[in-house]
Amino acid sequence: MADFTSALYLGLRHASASLPAWEALTLGVPAVLQEPRGADEVAAGLARLQGLPAATLLPSTLHLFWDLLRLMARDARSALLLDAGAYPILHWAAEGAVAAGAVVHRFAHHDATALAQLARRVADAGLRPIVVCDGFCPGCNRPAPLPAYARIALDCGGSLVLDDTQALGVLGTSPSIVCPYGHGGGGSLRWHDLAGADIVVGASLAKGFGAPLAALAGSEALIARFRRDSETRVHCSPPSAVAIQAARRALDLGARCGEAWRTRLLRLVLRLRQTLAHAGLVPVGRLPFPVQSFVSRQGPGVAPQLLRRLQAGGVRALLTSGCQGLAPRLSFIVTARHTLAQIDRVGQLIARGAAALPFLPAALAIT
Repeated sequence: MADFTSALYLGLRHASASLPAWEALTLGVPAVLQEPRGADEVAAGLARLQGLPAATLLPSTLHLFWDLLRLMARDARSALLLDAGAYPILHWAAEGAVAAGAVVHRFAHHDATALAQLARRVADAGLRPIVVCDGFCPGCNRPAPLPAYARIALDCGGSLVLDDTQALGVLGTSPSIVCPYGHGGGGSLRWHDLAGADIVVGASLAKGFGAPLAALAGSEALIARFRRDSETRVHCSPPSAVAIQAARRALDLGARCGEAWRTRLLRLVLRLRQTLAHAGLVPVGRLPFPVQSFVSRQGPGVAPQLLRRLQAGGVRALLTSGCQGLAPRLSFIVTARHTLAQIDRVGQLIARGAAALPFLPAALAIT
C-alpha cells in the first residue's frame, strides 16, 4: 500500500543497524542531573542550523512549550499572545500557563493587523507581549507572517516564540520560484532571513529529521535560564540515547544529502499538485510543502468518497479539516521516499473516482 500519512518528510527512518550501539536506553535520572552522551553536540548543531546562539534538547515539544511559556510569562509583567490557528500543543501549553497565573490572549490566524492592535493594547496596559505561533501552518499551507510578527513584538518591547516543527529540515535560506524551499533546511528563520535576541524557536525533530525529540533554540541567556529553571528537566528524563543518536545521524546526513532530498521532495509534491489538478481537485494554498490538501469542485461531501476509492486502490491518505475547521479536505503527506509512479497512481484513482460521482457545483475560493 502507498502510504501518504507519514510525516517523515525527508524519508529518514534510522534503522537500528544505522545507529551506534548504546550502553543504556535511558539513564534513569532527570535531565537536570545528566543527559546522554552527545546531547550537547546535537544541541549545538541544531542551533547552528537555525542561526541561533544556543539550544537544548527535550523529549518533546509538549515538554518544551509547557515549561517555556510558563517561564516566559512570569517574567516581570507579561502576556502571551497566541495565534488562534496554532497547533494544539501550543494551546495546551498556554492553558498550562494560565493555570500558573499567566495572561493569555488569542488573535486571528496569521492576522498581523489584529496582532498589532492587541500587542499595543497589552503594552499600553504595562504588559510585555510574547507572541506565540507556528512557523508554518500545514492546515492552510501558508507560512506565518513572521517578519511582521517579529517587528510587532520588538516595537512593543516583547518576544516572538515560534514552533517550527513543520519547517525545520524542509525550509531554509534564499527561497526562490525555482527552489521554494530554500537551502539548508534551517527552518523558518532562515527562510525569512530573520534573527534577533528576542526570538525563541522550539521544534520537534520527529518530522524533518525522523528523530523523536525536540530542541529549544535562542539566546545563550535564555537557554541557560531554561536549563536552570525548567520543571520538566527536574521531573522528566532527557531524550533517550537512541533518539539523540538518530538526531546526530540526521544532522550528518542532512549536511551531505539534504539538498538532494529536498529537490526530490519538491519534484514529487509538484507532480502531485499537477496530477490532482488535472483530475479536478483544487489545492489548498500555493506552496509545494510536503503536506498537501485538496478540495473538489464537485462539492464538500466528495472528499470522504474519494478517500474510500483511494483505500480500495491501495493508497492511504487523510481527511483533514484544516486550521479553520472547514469541511473535510483530502490530504496527502509526501516524503522523499515516494515515487512518481505512486503519485501517478493517486491521480488515476482520483480521476476515476471523481468521474463516477455526480457534479455538485460549489464556490471555491482557496488561496
